[in-house]
Amino acid sequence: MKKYLISIIIVCAFTQLLWAKKIIIKMATLAPEGTDWHGILVEMGQAWTDATDGEVRLRIYPGGVVGDERDMIRKMRIGQIQGAAISTEGMTEINPYFTTFFMPLMYQSYDDVDFVREKLSHELLSETEENGFKIMTMVDVGWAYWFSTEPIYTPEDLKKTKLFIWAGDYKSAQLYEKNGYHPVPLAMTDVLSALQTGLITSIGFNPMYALAQQLFGIADNMLDMKWGNLTAAVIIDMKTWRRIKPKHQEAMLTASKKIGNRFQSKNRHESDKAVDVMKQHGLTVNTPTTEQVDAWKNLIEGMAPDFRGTVIDEKAFDRLMEIKKEMDSR
Repeated sequence: MKKYLISIIIVCAFTQLLWAKKIIIKMATLAPEGTDWHGILVEMGQAWTDATDGEVRLRIYPGGVVGDERDMIRKMRIGQIQGAAISTEGMTEINPYFTTFFMPLMYQSYDDVDFVREKLSHELLSETEENGFKIMTMVDVGWAYWFSTEPIYTPEDLKKTKLFIWAGDYKSAQLYEKNGYHPVPLAMTDVLSALQTGLITSIGFNPMYALAQQLFGIADNMLDMKWGNLTAAVIIDMKTWRRIKPKHQEAMLTASKKIGNRFQSKNRHESDKAVDVMKQHGLTVNTPTTEQVDAWKNLIEGMAPDFRGTVIDEKAFDRLMEIKKEMDSR
């Protein structure tokens, strides 16, 4: 009994010692310094420090200096960094249910986005945690549109381009190639130089990022059709998370969600402003006809079976189709 009590005391003392140490969370992101996306992390870091009485501090590595999002996940797994603010692309590396946000033309309003995310909230949060990462906040970062060096109106126009896809996304590359497109896998950090050299001529991405990275100076055409919605999350690896006192964990989560929700509410109205700014500096916004939009819808409808088990995980795809039926019947 005496030995048992001593063991408990030692464990408790060791736990207190771990919690007493200051925790530095090195967090990587593709968001360029000075952007709103970077700003939310700066604010979050200050909130975490305040909420934990200085025991947790955030050190941010912006602009892709740590590498692409797949690199960030790999470096979190080996302990080189402890956190990341990443998009759907990175999140699919740790939770296949995030592939549901890869379905083109699925989301045409923020009500659609909120509906799907609410229905999938358990899978998105719990499976991420089971795989070793804690989601501090999850937000969408706006709509994805096609930006290109030459005007795009139809799927046939897109086939004439060399389109960017994320490096390592072999399933998407195979799917595009199967349907007659010309994907070029690249790290996001190489996109600007690839546009400058003509290695790629089209990219599907958010207007705010296109503005921040000056991509529109080369890809100066935008198809005014919502191709998809970009979801992002701020995550911490579970090993680091478990070192934080429970009361501080709760305070950090509360602060993170509050900041994330405020950012999302603001950000949902910023894309239009970004487009207006780019239009003033040479961006041409091309509006498709009803017939041209129908051609895109027919394309995705025909490709849908090919998405299952390739770009979108099988279980995630089946769950998404169930949710889509509910969404369409609202």
